[in-house]
Amino acid sequence: MEPEIFSSGFLLFRKQKLLQFLLMKHSTRWDLPKGHLDLGETKRQAALRELTEETGLQASDVWLDPNFVFENCYWISTVKNGGQNQLKELTIYLGLLERDQPILVTEHEGFEWIDWLPPHQIQAETIDPLLKRVEEYFETQTRWP
Repeated sequence: MEPEIFSSGFLLFRKQKLLQFLLMKHSTRWDLPKGHLDLGETKRQAALRELTEETGLQASDVWLDPNFVFENCYWISTVKNGGQNQLKELTIYLGLLERDQPILVTEHEGFEWIDWLPPHQIQAETIDPLLKRVEEYFETQTRWP
């Protein structure tokens, strides 16, 4: 079955004393800076646009890992789609904040930088599989970035 809904975004890291990753706060859950593709956008273009819209960060603020892309498909049902199950494809890119920049929250209740101390248990359907894949990816890298 082919996905009907497409979303893309970023797992964004920064280097402090420890490596940290960014999560955005919704009223009932944590999420990544991500969103749906606009007509004619590539997945990467949508991810960069959503990053800017949700955090105020520009593409020039972020180093994009050219070797990592995470894709995950899962079923969703929302009021917007009349409660019908639809297959959603999520694409996440990996980035590193090049210099410390303020996060400007526009679409969420807040944000938090989480220390990279795997394993993490944040959200079983989308975030945890991503973090597990990144953990495995980092184990294969001699230096990141």
